[in-house]
Parts: sequence; C-alpha cells; structure tokens
Amino acid sequence: MLWLWGRIFGTDIGTEELGHMEMISALVYQLTRNMCIDEIKKDGFDAYFVDHTNGIYPVSAAGIPFKMDYLASKGDIITDLHEDLAAEQKARTTYDNILRLSDDPDVKDVIRFLREREIVHYQRFGEALRIAQDNLDCKNYYAFNPGFDTAQAAKVAK
Repeated sequence: MLWLWGRIFGTDIGTEELGHMEMISALVYQLTRNMCIDEIKKDGFDAYFVDHTNGIYPVSAAGIPFKMDYLASKGDIITDLHEDLAAEQKARTTYDNILRLSDDPDVKDVIRFLREREIVHYQRFGEALRIAQDNLDCKNYYAFNPGFDTAQAAKVAK
C-alpha cells in the first residue's frame, strides 16, 4: 500500500512539475518573441537562435540541453525520496538566483509562485520520507530495497 501511495503522490507532483516547465517556457517565450536579430546577437542568443529560432528548447542557463539522465530513479523509496528532496531544493535555489537577477516585476511574480510550490513539494516529500521510514524496519531501513527485496532477504541482511 505504501508503494501505491508513493506512486500516486509522486505522479501528482510530477504533473505539476511539467506545468512549471510550461510556465517557464511561456515566460521565456514572452520575453524573447519580439527580439530582433541585433538584440539576439547583442544578448548572446545567436547560437541558440541558429538551432531553435525563438522556439523553446529545454537547456540550462549554461546552454546544456536537458537529458533524461537528469531524472534519477533507483527503485528504492528511501533513495528516491532523498533525490526528490534534493531536486526541490535545487529548484528553489535556482529560483532564488533568478529573483536576485531579475528586475521585471512580471517575471518575479511567476518565479515567486514557482518557488513557493518547490517549498511545498519539499515538505510533501519530507512527509513521504517520514511515512516510509516509519513503515519500514526502523532499526535497519537502509539494509534492503523494500521495492525489490523480500521480507526473507531483509532478515538475512540483518
């Protein structure tokens, strides 16, 4: 039952995260859609423009394209929840940095909203981690992978 709850819970946050990506993409599009070629060159978007024109393509601030490698999953609820917690904190830090750099009130409003959601997600993943730990063998919950190992294997690992 815990596994099922975790998958349903994770799917809800995953869906919301895709919505965040859509919001950021729309924001970037609104900020860049009317740029002329001289502005594109002056602002350093010329290499991006050559490959994508003004289309939204997921890259980091350093220009590194998004890869599926960024989605980490081990199939172990403890490991995966720690990964989720770290991802939420990294997103919050990125939003903090954008807020430091931006002077556009419309951009800041969107980023503040997204930052707040990352904090809520962090709290929910923290709650999920506590529930998982409370429902595993609390004396030794790092000794086995509850998504794979059987109860007998867990006893052997002790």
